[in-house]
Amino acid sequence: MFPGETLRLAEEVHATLLSRSLTLATAESMTAGLVAGALTTVPGASRVFSGGLVTYQQAAKTRLLDVPAELLEEHGPVSEPATRAMAEATLERLDTSLSLAITGYASSGPGVDPDRVGEVHMVLARADQDPLTDRGYFPGDRATVRQQATHAALALVLRALTAPDSG
Repeated sequence: MFPGETLRLAEEVHATLLSRSLTLATAESMTAGLVAGALTTVPGASRVFSGGLVTYQQAAKTRLLDVPAELLEEHGPVSEPATRAMAEATLERLDTSLSLAITGYASSGPGVDPDRVGEVHMVLARADQDPLTDRGYFPGDRATVRQQATHAALALVLRALTAPDSG
């Protein structure tokens, strides 16, 4: 289901969270639970993974995460402000140390600018710290974009955990 390098990355994230007594939750849109799925392939995942929310439609983002409809209307669901709102709400709702949110366009469809296909926004929210944001563009078909986005999201978490100033 997941490439070996993504599974190795999930194991590294798990080990690092465990060594720091931290927990992580996810709020996913375009990956629809793939990040949570990768994290929970690691035995003992419940020690570090708090849970995840899949908010695929805009209405779910508003209903489950209180992302303001006005914010989604102004910036769009695939934007840094929307992704930040998702991450911050998940951090609070799941009472976790870290929260990762991810949105993007995995393929074209109604209302999707073809030039934005492959665009992904990720935000890692942390208590008492500024959120860490990242944005990527991944080429390929729908499955490839989603797989690359999953890997990039795990890499963002690991980068944040291993940065010299991460405490």
